[in-house]
Amino acid sequence: MVPVRFVPPTVGPETGLDLPRFVSLRASRAFVRRGPGRDQRVDWVFVRRGMPLQVINEYGHWRQVVDHEGMGGWVNYGLITGTRTAIVRAERLEVGARADETSPRIAAFATGVIARVPECTADYCYIEAGGYGGWAPKAALWGVMADEVFD
Repeated sequence: MVPVRFVPPTVGPETGLDLPRFVSLRASRAFVRRGPGRDQRVDWVFVRRGMPLQVINEYGHWRQVVDHEGMGGWVNYGLITGTRTAIVRAERLEVGARADETSPRIAAFATGVIARVPECTADYCYIEAGGYGGWAPKAALWGVMADEVFD
């Protein structure tokens, strides 16, 4: 038997919050820079308010983020929020009335839909978009960690 060593999660030097972690885009337009500073070159512009982003590093008022396609860079912390959202990865995601696979299907979401995520259990997240909501398997979403549970 091989001993298992507990490794505490990495935390951001500025916030003390876990790294990596998910946030969402507060603004409808955000410059994504090559480095942490306004003098750094703009490589991308994110243009979808609410888009989930993964924070992987922190420096001063800057957060290094990655989107669901693996693209990213540095954004000012004022352009992101702790509100949780996720992008539907499945081609057609049918959500249930309860957090289990036998639950009646009550709505369907298309690939690329950005949904608010107010709650997650071990295997499912409740998602809301366009006035509809239901429980979706975590594997069908990008914007939540596999082991993440919250409400």
